[in-house]
Amino acid sequence: MSPFAIKPLDDTPQIRNGLGELLVETVASGGSVGFVHPLLFDDACVFWKDSLGSAARGERVVLGAFDGEVLIGTVTLVLKLPPNQPHRAEIAKMMTRVSHRHRGAATALMRTAEQLAVAHGRTLLVLDTAVEDGAAPLYEKLGFQLTGVIPDYALKPHGGLTGTMVYWKRIGAVAIPSS
Repeated sequence: MSPFAIKPLDDTPQIRNGLGELLVETVASGGSVGFVHPLLFDDACVFWKDSLGSAARGERVVLGAFDGEVLIGTVTLVLKLPPNQPHRAEIAKMMTRVSHRHRGAATALMRTAEQLAVAHGRTLLVLDTAVEDGAAPLYEKLGFQLTGVIPDYALKPHGGLTGTMVYWKRIGAVAIPSS
């Protein structure tokens, strides 16, 4: 059992600030999560305000990992996808504070996200991660299958291009399409 408390997050100033700090730290330390360095704290908080608003509408779930009262990690389960994809969800914005990496928080976040996806009737999870310094070993340990690599997919936070690795995993009871 994880020593970290994992729970869905609501949009409060304290949560938004904690997520903003985590995003700024992740980007500053080279994490490829859609932003470049330097990332302003206010810009990070605007991103999380939008993301948490989407969660309030049921379009996603933003999970947080807590060490006591301190937010030390997050992952987002994206549920709102096009009408022809009601069976799948996407994993996004997996981040853990540098001080808490390799201690089980990311694994606990991913397991909770998978359980929530199953509870929402999803049978397929997809995600991508940077080739350089991404979380591929974690995802593979959790049973995700590599589909392939797209070269030069995104800018790294400190410059240069990195490829992305695309992963998938079947979860829950797999639905059989009707003919």
